[in-house]
Amino acid sequence: MSTVVSTDGTTIACTVTGSGPAVVLVDGATTHRAFDPGVAVAEQLAAHHTVWAYDRRGRGSSGDTAPFAVEREIEDLAAVVAAAGGSAAVFGISSGAALALRAAAAGVPMTRLAVYEPPFSTGAEQSARFVGYVTELEAALAEGRRGDAVAAFMTFVGMPPEMVAGMRTAPVWPLFEAIAPTLAYDAAALGARTGATVPVDVLARIAVPTLVLDGGASPELLRAPAAAVAAAVPGAGYRTLADQTHEVAAEVLVPELEKFFA
Repeated sequence: MSTVVSTDGTTIACTVTGSGPAVVLVDGATTHRAFDPGVAVAEQLAAHHTVWAYDRRGRGSSGDTAPFAVEREIEDLAAVVAAAGGSAAVFGISSGAALALRAAAAGVPMTRLAVYEPPFSTGAEQSARFVGYVTELEAALAEGRRGDAVAAFMTFVGMPPEMVAGMRTAPVWPLFEAIAPTLAYDAAALGARTGATVPVDVLARIAVPTLVLDGGASPELLRAPAAAVAAAVPGAGYRTLADQTHEVAAEVLVPELEKFFA
């Protein structure tokens, strides 16, 4: 394990694998290096790249310094990019894609940026549902009900109630509770106060070559934001990966990233 130190003094834990041009991976909600279903992406990219996988603040082996702001997470990513050589290709998935987009707009040095299904809102109903989720999440966290915060997230992303109840008795549940506060960080990256609407004004400031990806088997509520992001980022490419969902398969995703990063 390697570490970098962010602007506010927070230690950010990283794993560095492979060799070649640097790629930094930005995880979505609930995941980190020790609990990451996308670890195969890092393993496959490492065949041709030096891959930097890091624990976002408040997760895994990284620290966390109050008060939180999205700008702190942007500084964290900037610190990893600096350690990777001062500039790097970046891949962000889900809410990690939203963070990576904001970082690019803020001027974090990137050679290229690829994102997969940033879950912004493109309709009034979707936006209102996000606001309701954030209200429930913040109340649970303020009252120390971490389990309820995680359950609110799982319900919001579509997990049936009986599955949520089953997860609460599973051995892995304490891992989710440990990082429950970071769900608010993901909500902030998406735009907690704006209903997660696509931040067109922010995206218009991105000057790095950008590729937006989505899955052909994903629901429209994920595909529509991807298309909207691609339309808002100047010169961005947009590709749909056939038969893929939000849980995209590494063997399908990585070849697309390799082509774009080459």
